[in-house]
Amino acid sequence: MILDIALANYDLTAVPQDARRMEADGYGCIWTSETQHDPFLPLALAACATSSIKLGTSIAVAFPRSPTVVAHTAWDLQKASEGRFILGLGSQIKAHLERRFSVQFESPGPKLREFALALREIWKCWQNGTPLNFRGRFYHLDLMTPFFNPGPIAHPQIPLFIAGVNRYMCRMAGEIADGLHVHPFHTPKYLREYVHPAVEEGLRASARKRQDFTYTTSSFVIVGDSERERSKNAEAVRQQIAFYASTRTYAPVLAAHGWEGIGPELHRKSVEKDWQGMAGLITDEMLDTIAVSGTFATIGGKLRHRYLGLLDRISLYLPYPTSMGGAPLATLLDQLKP
Repeated sequence: MILDIALANYDLTAVPQDARRMEADGYGCIWTSETQHDPFLPLALAACATSSIKLGTSIAVAFPRSPTVVAHTAWDLQKASEGRFILGLGSQIKAHLERRFSVQFESPGPKLREFALALREIWKCWQNGTPLNFRGRFYHLDLMTPFFNPGPIAHPQIPLFIAGVNRYMCRMAGEIADGLHVHPFHTPKYLREYVHPAVEEGLRASARKRQDFTYTTSSFVIVGDSERERSKNAEAVRQQIAFYASTRTYAPVLAAHGWEGIGPELHRKSVEKDWQGMAGLITDEMLDTIAVSGTFATIGGKLRHRYLGLLDRISLYLPYPTSMGGAPLATLLDQLKP
């Protein structure tokens, strides 16, 4: 299992130095996400400052952008990184698309599928000179003159990952993508009984095998060298779990454990902005099932035991301040090795 890292500091002036340090530390990939900052700009700087670490979006929101705009950005990042870029795309939920991005919400699964297929057609046009002629329900693309064509690059096969929670997205990722970004709000049971069967159905539809596909996630971790430290950090994780569980989109995770009843109550409290009350609904059983707890010396072994065969890449979701440098990081990396 490969240990990746999520970019924490999006200050563009700090990215080159931070990226070089992450590469030297031994991480496999630097992931950015589209929350408070643009996910692509830091990777452009990281690409020019590093030579071996992979660089990916986890995730970029697809629908506020056109396939052509994303195709150009990904093409340039792939060229700058000499083949180290991974494009991770997600659909986002209705409220954010309509009220934060001011774009139409329509059939997110089928639309994201089309978006991904359109990207591949655009890249094929640029690399091979194939005439562009993509016609779908949501996107029509048939104009690419030489003036707007950036031309071929040395590493044209850009890995495309899809972020998915429900069965359609997981199956679609297995059919047309190179990997799946599993949401941090997950459990091994949900992965084993819900996600993997859907992805495998998609892989069969595309005549591919498990080794052709990558599962990656950011896992909730409660880490500390003392019981007091872990107890304090557990409350921050409990709060974050409550936030995700309040969103209807993530109901399949709750359903896998028979916890469906808590979803509406969490949602009601989120509307009331009762954040403390939300966290109080997350039981110790739920916390232990979703998060991995341990010391800096043991957390790597626990992660490997939990996810062996279920995930290929992992980063740590730490919604609290901590340090994973020096000896703790070396121990963690060693424990995750095959």
